[in-house]
Amino acid sequence: MPRGDGRLSHDLDPLNPSDKGPQDACGVFGVWAPGEDVAKLTYFGLYALQHRGQESAGIATADGDKILVYKDMGLVSQVFDESALASLRGHIAVGHTRYSTTGGSTWENAQPTLGGLGDTSVALAHNGNLINTMELRDLVRDQLGSSAGKRGELGRGNTSDTALVTTLLAADPDRPIETAALEVLPLLKGAFCFVFMDENTLYAARDPHGVRPLALGRLERGWVVASETAALQTIGASVVREIEPGELVAIDQHGLRSHRFAPAQPKGCVFEYVYLARPDAVIRGRVVHEARVEMGRQLAREHPVDADLVIGVPESGVPAAVGYSQEAGIPYGQGFVKNAYVGRTFIQPSQTLRQLGIRLKLNPLEHTIRGKRLVVVDDSIVRGNTQRAQIRMLREAGALEVHVRISSPPVQWPCFYGIDFATRAELIATGLGVEEIRASIGADSLGYISEEGMVAATAQPASDLCTACFTGVYPIELPEDGRIGKHVLETLPITVRTGHDSSIDLLALNP
Repeated sequence: MPRGDGRLSHDLDPLNPSDKGPQDACGVFGVWAPGEDVAKLTYFGLYALQHRGQESAGIATADGDKILVYKDMGLVSQVFDESALASLRGHIAVGHTRYSTTGGSTWENAQPTLGGLGDTSVALAHNGNLINTMELRDLVRDQLGSSAGKRGELGRGNTSDTALVTTLLAADPDRPIETAALEVLPLLKGAFCFVFMDENTLYAARDPHGVRPLALGRLERGWVVASETAALQTIGASVVREIEPGELVAIDQHGLRSHRFAPAQPKGCVFEYVYLARPDAVIRGRVVHEARVEMGRQLAREHPVDADLVIGVPESGVPAAVGYSQEAGIPYGQGFVKNAYVGRTFIQPSQTLRQLGIRLKLNPLEHTIRGKRLVVVDDSIVRGNTQRAQIRMLREAGALEVHVRISSPPVQWPCFYGIDFATRAELIATGLGVEEIRASIGADSLGYISEEGMVAATAQPASDLCTACFTGVYPIELPEDGRIGKHVLETLPITVRTGHDSSIDLLALNP
């Protein structure tokens, strides 16, 4: 299979598909279901989580004797075919769809990661981002030294925090994975949702702040864990509950066991409600679509305007546009036609095509917007390039006025908990006020929802949410030495070897 390096975003500039906006967190999925085709269940579960990461995908299965792993760069549908899924046999599976937040977008960093020595191995998938990566790297080096390579994937050029955790979990062949997890998890700082397994047991763990969502579901003959409830429903599982912050769950032939490895201190990511999660996801009892519609209603209350038509920027801006229309009493209409097949592109348009204004993702619906005063609702502004291009297209299509409304406050700070924003220097709101941003993107008016209005729409207590990307207040303390960031392990690598005694790694069979 081909190995590529590209990325896909919900927020690609229509004139430049490589200009990315806020990038999604990863998606994780796990199933314990004897007698079921767990690889195919995981495949369809990952399909439902594709929006959370489009760089690579992988599935690991266990049959009580060995663990098999199959992963590669690309979308879920590009990585797997019937033959690949048929090779993944067993009664347990974990799966992953990745957008990189620690470690670059490379084949070596694809997940699940695999590690082990002796009779037990571990395969792990991670959604989130650890902020004490260098502490963990030093711990791996000091405790395990050159033998670390036999217990993890770091020696393959893996530069992710996931590989460090996998190595630590499998560090002692005489220590059960469940015991190891209860010792290792309290050492981790940052945002993490782990779904992992050994040959016989499925595990799931969520950081004490519950930054990223993780839900537990029930099948007739098994259990399922997934980043979002929609993935459970996709495969016919009933939603049981969320994995609690600071909880480790173990599932095997004896049933489900729950351990508390740290007290819960909820700080759920508010951007899950604004943008990241599917609209049909339910997070802490709140349907994401309902939260987005309410954000639109609040926008209309905070920033009314005299206009003829409300349109949303597909896809995440649409529910807020519907809410704005409902509250303002202004008709809602479709203003953009979206090309659903724009994904990772390696073909850059020629200068002539750029001058002609090639639009790969969005095109204005001219007959709807010509002669109209528009309210354009979007979920966020990062650099401003996307909105600038959209407004130019709308004016060229005959819009009389373009009033932009944003269903989140100005993004002024980077996220270190699992979203890959632009650097602070690249964020348009870092150096410009609202009126200056309005002038920069060419809108007739610009209004952002207030932080209070956004939080109220989630129906969650403000104290239980992380709003760091808007406020700069980070609920999980960042390292003072500045050793943090997506490529921190690539600038300070650790060299170890890799080997697996009892497991078969399909990467070696399918290079």
